[in-house]
Amino acid sequence: MACTKSSGLAWKDGALYCAQRGELTKLVDSNMDGKADIYETVYAWPLSGHYHEYSFGPKLAPDGSFFVSGNVAFGNEEWWRGESRVPMRGWMMHISADGQMEPWATGMRSPCGLGMINGELFYSENQGDYMGSGGVWQVKKGDFVGHPAGLKWTGLANSPLKLTAEKFNSIVDERKVKNEQGRYIKPENVVNEKFITMFEVKKQIPELRTPAVWLPHGVLGISNSEILAIPEGNFGPFGGQVLVGDQGQSKIMRVVMEKVNGEYQGVAFDFRQGFQSGVLRMAWAQDGSLFVGETNRGWGSAGDANEGLQRLVWNNRIPFEMKTVKAMPDGFEIEFTLPVDKKSAEDLASYAVESFIYKYHPVYGSPTVNQEKCEVKGVKVSADGMKARIIVDNLRQYYIHNITLNGVRAADMYYSLVHPTGYYTLNNIPTGTKLAMSEVSTRNSEKEAAAKAKAAEAAKAKTAAAKATEAAKPAAPKVYTYEEVKPLLAKHTCSACHAADKKQVGPAFRDIAKRTTATKASLN
Repeated sequence: MACTKSSGLAWKDGALYCAQRGELTKLVDSNMDGKADIYETVYAWPLSGHYHEYSFGPKLAPDGSFFVSGNVAFGNEEWWRGESRVPMRGWMMHISADGQMEPWATGMRSPCGLGMINGELFYSENQGDYMGSGGVWQVKKGDFVGHPAGLKWTGLANSPLKLTAEKFNSIVDERKVKNEQGRYIKPENVVNEKFITMFEVKKQIPELRTPAVWLPHGVLGISNSEILAIPEGNFGPFGGQVLVGDQGQSKIMRVVMEKVNGEYQGVAFDFRQGFQSGVLRMAWAQDGSLFVGETNRGWGSAGDANEGLQRLVWNNRIPFEMKTVKAMPDGFEIEFTLPVDKKSAEDLASYAVESFIYKYHPVYGSPTVNQEKCEVKGVKVSADGMKARIIVDNLRQYYIHNITLNGVRAADMYYSLVHPTGYYTLNNIPTGTKLAMSEVSTRNSEKEAAAKAKAAEAAKAKTAAAKATEAAKPAAPKVYTYEEVKPLLAKHTCSACHAADKKQVGPAFRDIAKRTTATKASLN
């Protein structure tokens, strides 16, 4: 016997526990020959036989119990629509060591990655119908995390959630539309439509839990998988943070969460890419290195190998990165792994912030919508250069804030950040003291350069205008010398026939003058 379609293993009390399509199985090597010889069913759940009915986990809880999640199937005619054909598809199951199962939460579509972070349950979701993008969700008992297929079973006696599919569909249009031939039409995104967001639905359905951290699709993965906490002491400055794998892009992201008003939120960064196949599972070795289990079976991956087992080892060299980002009442506080160059970090042109969100609809995925720029109005850099607090205008609750630091440089060697962009999901804006504008830098080299260019252009235009005005004035009459007009006189006046001192055609002007003088004398 083998673990059919297993997507995870857990080690407990000398035995391996394997989540298969239809059961949680205990494997024991009783004779210590390196092969399991005892297989026990801890708990079994129904199957319809649909290919997409994978099961994920198990993940051990602090009390020794297990969590297992179940994929939805898809429709026959509506092949794009997630369905829960049998109980616990689209659900998180909580299974005790003695094989008792209690439904824990629903709303899952393809819940590939489970993780226990500080004793609390989280899972990663993939983009799909009703899921505009992947992300990381906290999962508490009785939660609904977004996909409606599992609501089919909330009427069961042991369901911790009583939300009905009818109520949900009255708020979010399921878009079951048929064409002229009576066949269902696949829902597609409509540009410029009036849409609804997940956080808006949350106002009407309090059981709906939005992501703690969105992982923007195509940027931070396309098929999010395992969630794994980094132990303190592992991977240098990133100890205590969280890693999230991605099958499609064959890489690992880094997530840092904080609680604000009792709810998790936080920032996500790229961390490491280039694995030989899709990253599905991760586990820590005793020496602090990370084993990465990989596959591209069924969906393909950026890494072109069909499978892989690779090891990620910390090289003890600290990269220049944003270590974390925390929400502030008036913006964000960014902590770095190394001191920053103060001049670059105190320049507002080094920072750019935008926010966006996704539609909540039965369409597969969503474009980013409601994009807006968030002006960075001031920055305060700590004395040790390890933190920069930025004042950001237009913060929006529940929105993803894209924070990019292209201009910030390290104090040593003037390095740029290895990953200059983080995506912060702002579920709550904290209260507290805001920075005064008198204590922050407002210098913006881009605006200064633009102002200088504008002033130079204005001066250039002024000079050109003055020249044009001067050119438009009537020219002053020129005073000609006798030598300049002499040729004209010789051609067009008496000088053509008379010279000054000698006879030419007619008598000289001197002789004419003598005659005139003599005539005047005789008349007197």
